[in-house]
Amino acid sequence: MRERQQLETALNAFDRIARELDDNRTLAALGEEEGDESIIAEADEALRKLRAEAHTREVEALLSGEADPNDAFVEIHAGAGGTESQDWAQMLERMYMRWAEGRGYKVELIGENYGEEAGIKSATVLVKGLNAYGWLKTESGVHRLVRISPFDSNARRHTSFASVWVYPAIDDTIEIEIDEKDVRIDTYRASGAGGQHVNTTDSAVRMTHEPTGIVVQCQNERSQHKNRATAWAMLRARLYEAELKRREEEALATAASKSEIGWGHQIRSYVLQPYQLVKDLRTGVESTNPPAVLDGDIDGFIEAALAERISAEPKPSAKT
Repeated sequence: MRERQQLETALNAFDRIARELDDNRTLAALGEEEGDESIIAEADEALRKLRAEAHTREVEALLSGEADPNDAFVEIHAGAGGTESQDWAQMLERMYMRWAEGRGYKVELIGENYGEEAGIKSATVLVKGLNAYGWLKTESGVHRLVRISPFDSNARRHTSFASVWVYPAIDDTIEIEIDEKDVRIDTYRASGAGGQHVNTTDSAVRMTHEPTGIVVQCQNERSQHKNRATAWAMLRARLYEAELKRREEEALATAASKSEIGWGHQIRSYVLQPYQLVKDLRTGVESTNPPAVLDGDIDGFIEAALAERISAEPKPSAKT
């Protein structure tokens, strides 16, 4: 049913764009015949909007990966640098939440680990909606911020780092076998807001899959039982993502460039001072409006990264 819905949505959008294109071209021709500039301007504006929508639909057509239609977990971790990086991690958390809400996706905060003075050490957000993972998957990597520090009394310029990791949520129809003896489960007291219950009971859950070293944690519920169930779902999703990544790396001709995320693997730089610029280091796409980007306007970066990723995939050779 989900696949049918996707196909119907795509076909209906194509038919509507084709119909509106024809209607507005006719309208523009009519305006030229009658010498009515207002009609021509109306048709021109409609065609511009239609072109933008057609471009978006074209990018959506690139989302053909096995897990692209799924919901997405977004993990954000502050890098070295204490309060500076923790504040930057929280800015990224807000950026992705604003982006998701702007696209009509539902956002669920799975857990946050707060910094001592400001910001967050880490956070996990679940973005729910069709193609959430497909849109967000190229956001995994290290994000760099350059600005005059609001925490420095001498107003010096600081560079901060935070990492983002995106992986797909999976449904119950996909079987992921996990041997329970391979998983170490730790419980601890949740941090942050939540009242006395959160701070006095070991409701938070951390799971470590020892064969792979994958670690997940959840503390958004007061019930340890609910947090444990969510953590199991996150662990299954992480293992699934790891398998998808392994397959992708085997299939890509550029597998050498698909190394593990590390502090030397920056994907985007955000400069607030001494000038205003956000630049994607993979595609070269730039924006001179960092406030808009940090408010969730990241579609241009995502679309370019998706297009480059697709073009890098090896094409099947023609058989003669």
